Amino acid sequence: MHQLIRLHVGRMRALAVAPSLFMALALALPGLRAQEGSPEAVKVEAHASRWDYPKELKVPEGSRTHIVQRGDTLWDLAGKYLGNPYTWPQIWELNQWVKDPHWIYPGDPLIIDLARALATSGSLPDDVANLKPDQRRADPSAVRRPELGFSFQDFIQLPFIASGGAEAHYKDQGAFTITSNKREDRQFLADSEVVYMNGGADQGVKAGDRFLILKTVVRKFPHPIVAKKNLGDIVQQIGVVRVITAQSKGSVAVIERSLDTVQIGDRLVRFTEPANLPLQLRTDTAEPVPVAANAGVVIYTRDAKPYAAGGDMTIIDRGANDGLKVGDVLLAVRVKTYPVGTGGEKNPPTESTTYYLGQLLVIRADAQTATCRVLRTIEELRIGDTITR
Repeated sequence: MHQLIRLHVGRMRALAVAPSLFMALALALPGLRAQEGSPEAVKVEAHASRWDYPKELKVPEGSRTHIVQRGDTLWDLAGKYLGNPYTWPQIWELNQWVKDPHWIYPGDPLIIDLARALATSGSLPDDVANLKPDQRRADPSAVRRPELGFSFQDFIQLPFIASGGAEAHYKDQGAFTITSNKREDRQFLADSEVVYMNGGADQGVKAGDRFLILKTVVRKFPHPIVAKKNLGDIVQQIGVVRVITAQSKGSVAVIERSLDTVQIGDRLVRFTEPANLPLQLRTDTAEPVPVAANAGVVIYTRDAKPYAAGGDMTIIDRGANDGLKVGDVLLAVRVKTYPVGTGGEKNPPTESTTYYLGQLLVIRADAQTATCRVLRTIEELRIGDTITR
């Protein structure tokens, strides 16, 4: 499970201390034990992790290893082993295979230099040392993580339309299939469960490879507004597996992360790490909202819900062929038609205007359609609502 790491306030400068002080502090801090004797290779058990963790590591003298447990954060581990949670970057510095310090996983091995505890125990960064409990930092935004418009968790649950059909898409991507699972009494699978796939070393699969899990959720999806227009099959991304053992024609893998139930028959394609996209909202929302000539409409919401709101995934009927690209922020508007007659007319005259509903971020742009994440809404989005640049 992803574990949130508390915010980085500042790195601490290491100080020189006497060996006798180290022994005293080692007894004072809980769990503080240096490795004795010459460094020995430590084997790391295979486990589900987003990172390419070392399978074997040598622990330097004066250091120790910690195997991440559920609920651990670098902040808490720094407090436990180094005596000061603000020194968590010093742990990350020694374990740079962790690409994002905000996420660590149960089973991950961390090397902790216990000598650094001597310089940090009981100390605080200058900008917080003199704060009283009822005082707040003058600039809270200085330590606040930027809000993301799109993250890894969003990526592994987005739907998209395979215009040529799901099977053609899987073939083009060289997809494999989940053929079995370790516990055959279980039909619906989730995080940390072992599965078996029909691709192995003969197909270039090796231990540590990661695959995105795909599921076909709708066949021959019709355009909800344009009659008799088949847009293709809707495919849902639902999670990631990591290969533990690669045999010649098949492999053993573990479900690293899933946000939907995984089943035998789900497809696997090569995984590429997605980029996190920062939240950037538009301010040109004054009504009436101008609608571009090539504006599209909402045609699908994840799980086929009748509406969508902040954080939901939608598909619109415009894509790369219409100039859309990943990172574009679009406006959702609704057209309002109202009567302007004096009353009594058989066919009273009307006027039309638009009003603002919310904003969407393009997170996948195919040729004719695009998948968007709803960033903000002041009213729920519905199928058929207009989406404009």
